Amino acid sequence: MDYRCRFLGTTSAQGMDFVVAVEVPVLTVCPCSKEISHFGAHNQRSIVTARVRFRKFFWIEDVIALIEQSASGGVYALLKRVDEKYVTEKGYENPMFVEDVVRNVADLLGRDPNFTWYSVEAENFESIHNHSAYAYVEKE
Repeated sequence: MDYRCRFLGTTSAQGMDFVVAVEVPVLTVCPCSKEISHFGAHNQRSIVTARVRFRKFFWIEDVIALIEQSASGGVYALLKRVDEKYVTEKGYENPMFVEDVVRNVADLLGRDPNFTWYSVEAENFESIHNHSAYAYVEKE
């Protein structure tokens, strides 16, 4: 998978600031669609962006995994049919709104004392609507 990662640094008379940002594609399944349908539900491909300030070294891969586990499922570069079945069924059993994903990521980041500040945003690219769904949260 491709993950966009950025290092954002500034320095001024007030001091230095360093933020790590990572963008992770995920899958969400619409809870409303699942609730009103006799079978199936529509999916969204989503991008979750987490930005963190931290005390000590951490692995970006750990933040990616944290984000992926906070959604209905992951996105994959290539799947065999049997794997596609597993991914879609797993997502179907774990439907989430964009707000749920952002809250889940924020909750997990907030439990780690290494992260002194974070912001989390997610955009769901709706599959059957002519709009996206968006949510944002920031630790002050």
